[in-house]
Amino acid sequence: MESRSSRFPFPFQPYTIQESFMEALYTALDQGKVGIFESPTGTGKSLSLICGALTWLRDYEEQKKLEAARLLDGPEKKCDAVKEENSTSQPSEPDWVSEFVQKKAERDMVNKLKDEELKRKKREERLEMIRHNAQLRYAMKRKASEDDEAVKLLQLSREGAESETLNPEEEGLIVAEYESDDEATPKSRVCDEDDDEDLEEDHVTKIYYCSRTHSQLAQFVHEVQKSPYGAAVRLVNLGSRQNLCINPEVVRLGNVQMMNDRCLEMQKNKHEKQEKASDSETKRRRGVAKATCPFSGFENLMAMRDEVLVKVRDVEQLLQHGRETHTCPYYSTRMAIPAAQVVVLPYQSLLHASTRKASGIKLKDQIVIIDEAHNLTDTISAIHSAEISGAQFCRAHSQLSQYCERYRSRLKAKNLMYIKQILFVLEGLVRTLGGKVGQNPNTQSCQPGSELLTINDFLFKAQVDNINLFKVQKYFEKSMISHKLCGFVEKYEGSGVNTHSGSKNKENRRTEGLGRFLQTLQNKPTDVSEQQMAVEDKPIMASPMMQVESFLFALTNSNKDGRVMIQRQECLSQSSLKFLLLNAAVHFAQIVQECRAVIIAGGTMQPVADFKEQLLFSAGVTEDRILEFSCGHVIPPENILPIVLCAGPSGQQLEFTFQTRDTPQMMEETGRVLSNLCNIVPGGVVCFFPSYEYEKRILGHWESTGILQRLQSKKKQVWLFISTVNDMLWFVTLMQRCSNAGSGQTGALLFSVVGGKMSEGINFSDDLGRCIVMVGMPYPNIKSPELQEKMAYLDKHMPHIDGKSPGKALIENLCMKAVNQSIGRAIRHRGDYACIVLCDHRYARSGTLQKLPEWIRSSTHTHTTFGPAFASVRRVSVLCSMNYVLPTFF
Repeated sequence: MESRSSRFPFPFQPYTIQESFMEALYTALDQGKVGIFESPTGTGKSLSLICGALTWLRDYEEQKKLEAARLLDGPEKKCDAVKEENSTSQPSEPDWVSEFVQKKAERDMVNKLKDEELKRKKREERLEMIRHNAQLRYAMKRKASEDDEAVKLLQLSREGAESETLNPEEEGLIVAEYESDDEATPKSRVCDEDDDEDLEEDHVTKIYYCSRTHSQLAQFVHEVQKSPYGAAVRLVNLGSRQNLCINPEVVRLGNVQMMNDRCLEMQKNKHEKQEKASDSETKRRRGVAKATCPFSGFENLMAMRDEVLVKVRDVEQLLQHGRETHTCPYYSTRMAIPAAQVVVLPYQSLLHASTRKASGIKLKDQIVIIDEAHNLTDTISAIHSAEISGAQFCRAHSQLSQYCERYRSRLKAKNLMYIKQILFVLEGLVRTLGGKVGQNPNTQSCQPGSELLTINDFLFKAQVDNINLFKVQKYFEKSMISHKLCGFVEKYEGSGVNTHSGSKNKENRRTEGLGRFLQTLQNKPTDVSEQQMAVEDKPIMASPMMQVESFLFALTNSNKDGRVMIQRQECLSQSSLKFLLLNAAVHFAQIVQECRAVIIAGGTMQPVADFKEQLLFSAGVTEDRILEFSCGHVIPPENILPIVLCAGPSGQQLEFTFQTRDTPQMMEETGRVLSNLCNIVPGGVVCFFPSYEYEKRILGHWESTGILQRLQSKKKQVWLFISTVNDMLWFVTLMQRCSNAGSGQTGALLFSVVGGKMSEGINFSDDLGRCIVMVGMPYPNIKSPELQEKMAYLDKHMPHIDGKSPGKALIENLCMKAVNQSIGRAIRHRGDYACIVLCDHRYARSGTLQKLPEWIRSSTHTHTTFGPAFASVRRVSVLCSMNYVLPTFF
């Protein structure tokens, strides 16, 4: 029998828990399960995911090849096999029955093979038809262009002197003729769409791997490169334009949305240029040539697509290859998706349906692996929530109004109708903030206050409940009005300052007023405070209509699944509307329904009860489809010492509630606990506080009472620039200095905050983190309106487990998830060791202890007094501190 280690190729002899992990993963993929996998940091989770999933994919592809070979062996051979089987298994069967079965099997096999051949021929015919139609459309377009001047002159006579002929640069700004969904769609358009779908390259069975940050994705790609599958697997690394664009003109914009807008504009210009390349009238065209991207040549993109599939590359290697070949990595990687076996991408590209569609991602019968998924529910809610300020609403209304006025004579009736509806909706939304459109939002005052409404109540309050937002949403998607508006604003915002050749030409004079009007909403205030406010509210893109589109899309959610928060400030520009998604399962349901299997993995997935209830069960996943796997750590049990500390050195009970944590007695007792630990713990100590506000308050008290000076005598301190990567580098530098100086200091002390950068993604391995101190329990702000609404939603729609309110369970789970993430950063490999001190007697509650990861919970000791806890820490520190090695943590 084949051993586990030979079944799963591994770069070294795997640990037992890694073998169990890969076995469970293989089972989940093979049986189409939704798997919840928990593997602590430092246990080789990424490599186990790679080897387990790619082994299944290899076996699956081999099985499909065998089935295809049997299918193509020929109907005669197949029928002979059927005949032989029938003759041996059913000797008493009449001859006419056997003959019928044989002929039917032969006929079915031949028909199946013929169907495959017909599909191939049909595909080629449709491709030829599309090419032919494209030539016809081009000829018709040339013929129609001959009548353009007459049409434009007729419009001039109707509209007057201001409605002059549009120059060629403006043709692309006009939205195409739009037909709503309740009207007949032209037959040719339907055929074109069907043809495009049929011609799209088939997607092979693949694994979509997504994680939270690009650095985590890069780490995963490096693990693939080092794995036994690194030389053979076809892997594509997707990223945003901000990560993959190599065009200097686009990169210099910096902002993601502006980069997207500029890139799309260049692609549009390229297509227009290709259409007009053979036009003999092109040489007589006036105006400045539109910019196109020199890195998007089709032949180069196809060549880089093939090269991407041949060799596994991370983002930096893709950028380097793109610069060397003068080819865009962003588009070439997307072209490689259909043929790829593994697609690596960030959360947002997978969890957002519109982004999936735009990226060419198809989930039907595919595998999805979501790593670092401990905050998956919150991530989905954040992606599908939307917030927009009053200033952005006013700008969007002004820009769309000017667009409509400028091109009114060129817009069809349906376009005008939908644009008027959008303007009407914008007026209503601004009205809910207490302002009016058409005026400078920086000078409009509002009555401060906040209000939380259901979607239906909000639409009624805004007086737009009679507008069909679903049709408006479809209009946004089909007409691409947001992108047209971006191009319009880009063209005219600066037109008023164009003084080329020392005098303004007729076009400049005609558009100068329009350009000035578009800029009126961005005039700089004279007051200092208003200047600061204007800087903070500076728009991040040419047009905010895309944010409006996202907000209106959010309003199409079910009434029970979301809420709208109205936040009024003293100034309209600073007031905002925020959509809150309460039910993340509605957007996760499509993923679990379409995919063959979904794997949700993380280092600390506990607690998983609310995760299953809120995300999986609500998305329609049944209990029998869920597979849970949780493993221990690779370290020996004696290498970790988790302690629940109920009291300090003076006997003061440790309870960091809002009522007691700010008292001088509690802050001084905490200082004494930390001072004693620093006296005996070698290497680094990391102290986590529940919030930045409390961190600042307690450190200020320690400084005034001399506690910090006592800590300084044993540990260097990092706390002036809290929770940044620079702090971490400074922390490492201090550790190195302490190890080399031979002074009385035995390392450094790092102050950080739960939920900050130091609590997620940064690893305190070896002497960087020999002791993790958790001060208090980091409960979220229960007075937050968003959290209160979420609790109310869960209490109403989720079942009560063991008599406990789902809303209260949410508060506890949010707290413990944050704790688990922070304390899980210390252990990184088999020889590592650390102490974990949970400073609050509330950690000793049985329900709270159950929410700790099993590998920590099984070793946790509760101490009601400080003496025994101090002795335990001293004993572990002495036994394990013989080898002092300062590692690299990146």
